Amino acid sequence: MSRTYARIAAAAAGLALVASVASATTASAAPAAGNAVIHESNAFFQQAAQAGIVAVPLPTATAGYDPSTGLSASFPVTGGSGNIAEFWGSVQFGGGLLFVDARTGSAVAFRQLSFSSDSYQVTGVPDGSTTPVALFAPAGETVVTRTGATQNLNAASLTLDPAGAQFLDSKLRTSFFTAGQSVGTFTVSYTPAS
Repeated sequence: MSRTYARIAAAAAGLALVASVASATTASAAPAAGNAVIHESNAFFQQAAQAGIVAVPLPTATAGYDPSTGLSASFPVTGGSGNIAEFWGSVQFGGGLLFVDARTGSAVAFRQLSFSSDSYQVTGVPDGSTTPVALFAPAGETVVTRTGATQNLNAASLTLDPAGAQFLDSKLRTSFFTAGQSVGTFTVSYTPAS
């Protein structure tokens, strides 16, 4: 065996070893986990219903209802690299959110939902677009805690972002949505990938 061939074989074996170690490390890493919950207050639900507007979570998000707190939409965490307490990064959610205006027959769905820790906005990408729209902003008393690796955010209020209100009014051909309108509350429980 020539020296050149031996060097190539040794280099190839070394690369294969590095690749297998990297693959094993990647395969054993735990993905990001947790969920985000938007609680739509009874007050907002009733106002929206009177205007003919309904918001519905899309799979893999799930809906819930509690007579005292109203409707809720729970979105699973699918990724993220953020640190909520230090105001950087973002957390991505599965599922989507569909808004329907029964009076105008208009609808718009948002996917690729995300919470940005640095801008404190919940964004979503409307179907047919690649550009995120700022939909909501946590407001009021906001508490961030940590339990081990899990980060938790509890916002006493969730309001419509000005860009989201304008976008929804335009797409649904309504004048129901206004900037700063209180939707309900918002919580996030997020464990980064390890």
